[in-house]
Amino acid sequence: MAGFSMRPCGDFRTTYRQDTRIFDTTVVRNAAILGVIATALIPFVLDGYYVNLFIQISYFAIAALGLNILVGFTGQISLGHAAFFGFGAFASAWINNTTGIPVLLSIPLAGLMTAAVGLLFGLPAARIKGLYLAIATLAAQFILEDFFARADWFTGGSYGAAANPVNVFGYEVLDDFSFFYVCLFFLVIMYLLGTNLMRSRDGRAFVAVRDHYLSAEIMGINLTKYRLMSFAISSFYAGIGGAMYGHYLGFVSAEGFTILLSIQFLGMIIIGGLGSVKGTLMGTIFMVLLPEVMENGVGLLSVFDWANSTAVTDGLAYIKEMAIGLAIILFLIFEPDGLAHRWQQIRAYWKLYPFSY
Repeated sequence: MAGFSMRPCGDFRTTYRQDTRIFDTTVVRNAAILGVIATALIPFVLDGYYVNLFIQISYFAIAALGLNILVGFTGQISLGHAAFFGFGAFASAWINNTTGIPVLLSIPLAGLMTAAVGLLFGLPAARIKGLYLAIATLAAQFILEDFFARADWFTGGSYGAAANPVNVFGYEVLDDFSFFYVCLFFLVIMYLLGTNLMRSRDGRAFVAVRDHYLSAEIMGINLTKYRLMSFAISSFYAGIGGAMYGHYLGFVSAEGFTILLSIQFLGMIIIGGLGSVKGTLMGTIFMVLLPEVMENGVGLLSVFDWANSTAVTDGLAYIKEMAIGLAIILFLIFEPDGLAHRWQQIRAYWKLYPFSY
């Protein structure tokens, strides 16, 4: 989980503030700014297909970062993240439909409502951990799924709920082109908040609880407080991501928030790298693009006659379905620290080349 930085020679840090800044070097900071600017140009240079993929990456990445704060930084486990993601989607639609609060404000309010629900389900975290906590969060998944099906006043029951489009100063965001910038705004804000949290006193307390809870308690860290806080923050991020998901689709239905989505969220942070903010984004990109790459790969093989036989077609379809599970297994075996660690190694290689140390 621990990373390392490639600081240039002469980069001396004489204060604690300098040592905990967001970007390791000026080059990294400038690269991040250029990356955001380049991303903002995507709708002008790429077609709607790629814009749609970016929107998917945005709301999943925000929710996945919440799960990484809980699992990767605090060492708690959650198998019910999809339920909190769904609660945020329903909550934002309910707030907007019943009170008339603009969608742009109902999204963070939905995040706060989801944080309160996450706090409630996180109460067992104060006393249990490991497998027992995993089962408790699994129970949260099924309890909330049942709540979605029964609470007609909140979710519309089996019919689902309509989610109005985002309205910015009287302008309704109806197309992907405009919604892209709403997603980019929330993505940048939430990732900056997440990065700042991890370098704050509370963020360091999360890491201390994860690394050795007895040592953390001896140092005066309130384990109950920080375990509950991590659940609340994780749920807040899930609520924000879910709300964006709901308002993008325009309709929220309970069928989309099953345990399979919770496993996909876990896959995103495992593949990206536990305890890494940028790794969360990399893992989400990987998980969103993997089915698309597999689909295109299968499509390219169809030009060969042998690939159109029933046996091969069924086999390729099976491989496509199992690709996500296979990717998680391979990463656990060959790269347990995730894509973020691999990226650090690539950077170190080019920095040290031609030397290997």
